Amino acid sequence: MDRTLHRREWLTLAAASAAALVARPAWAVVAAQAETPLQSFTGPGANPYWNSVGPYVTYPQKSPLLRLTDRPIQLETPRAYFRSAITPNEAFYVRYHLPDIPNAVDLKTWRLELTGNFKRPLQFSFDQLLREFRSVDLAAVNQCSGNSRSRFQPRVPGGQWGNGAMGNAMWTGVRLRDVLARAGIEKGTVQIQFEGLDHGPGPAGKGSHRFFKSWDVHEPILDEAIIAYAMNGEPLPMLNGFPVRLVMPGKFATYWTKHLTHIRALTEPDTNFWMKPAYQIPDTPGGNTTPEDLKAGKVKIVPIGHVNMPVRSFIIDPDDSAPVVQGMPTVIRGIAFSGMGGIRKVEVSTDGGQTWKAARLGRDLGRHSFREFELVWKPELPGLQTLAVRATDTGGHVQPESGVWNPGGYLWNKIERQQVLVLGA
Repeated sequence: MDRTLHRREWLTLAAASAAALVARPAWAVVAAQAETPLQSFTGPGANPYWNSVGPYVTYPQKSPLLRLTDRPIQLETPRAYFRSAITPNEAFYVRYHLPDIPNAVDLKTWRLELTGNFKRPLQFSFDQLLREFRSVDLAAVNQCSGNSRSRFQPRVPGGQWGNGAMGNAMWTGVRLRDVLARAGIEKGTVQIQFEGLDHGPGPAGKGSHRFFKSWDVHEPILDEAIIAYAMNGEPLPMLNGFPVRLVMPGKFATYWTKHLTHIRALTEPDTNFWMKPAYQIPDTPGGNTTPEDLKAGKVKIVPIGHVNMPVRSFIIDPDDSAPVVQGMPTVIRGIAFSGMGGIRKVEVSTDGGQTWKAARLGRDLGRHSFREFELVWKPELPGLQTLAVRATDTGGHVQPESGVWNPGGYLWNKIERQQVLVLGA
């Protein structure tokens, strides 16, 4: 992409950054709410809005985003930023699990440490990552496991995200396998564990004060993963993982470790809280179950890393903020993606799902990226009309008509619908 920095520019950046402390204080400026606030959606019904409901706040390096919580920080991206396939860095959502996050990183002393059952335990400086490994670019969607949790019925606990806990960026970095190969994985290694700089009190009594995520050593995703030091051609924002983060294409964001600092080769399976019981899903088609079966103990639970993100699509325009006019052409546009393959087809309905038309697909940035779509619609009837969109990926997976249910509030990918008021000409 045009904004991607050339390798020489990155080396210059590294040299300049290493000479000083890079500080990004994480205090926020909170905007006043509208004169008439939106109604609460704390229950019992599902969230009727596209985004969550909360105040807009401004953090360093960020545009005004919707705040779910401020300790740990959870910020949602407003709908309008999804009009294009690439989500701007300043609008990219933020999700932390623990309250104590880094406000500064000194690149002169920061190191990526590889320890445990490696042949050669190593440390890499930021400069070494830039100079000693081949760089790669990868467009990939980062989506919170609980994106759209506020749609669930019956309601489930956790951050009540609307649809904006996701973003797509062009990530630049080095292949994880290249870094692991430099250290050499010893026989007897069963998992590779990752840890960042965030820490602090988690759920009480669970040993959850540090955030660990692990993969079996032979998992194919380790061959696709990169250690990213750039996002859309710029250094990572502090709130999105500066100086480096894991990028696990196709997988949910809980595995995309921010502020990556420790990689460990483990000889025993990782049983920390963030692997088990946190982030578990039913081992059923689509991760779907019922409260009754769960309570009866009929459901086997597995880590969410066992699955890729399901196929999804979203109508971004038109929304319900302004009417359209009968007989006047209106462009229906949005984005689609799937963690199980690229987008093959997007269909749009202008009659509530009775009939469907193929939309025109936009630029293809790769199978892990958002794909833009659009369809020109000339409304024929006045009144409230219901639009709908569904996507099909290259593996043949199609969005379902009905929603999923599981106790974590994960894997939502129901066909999205949007009501639009058509004014008579």
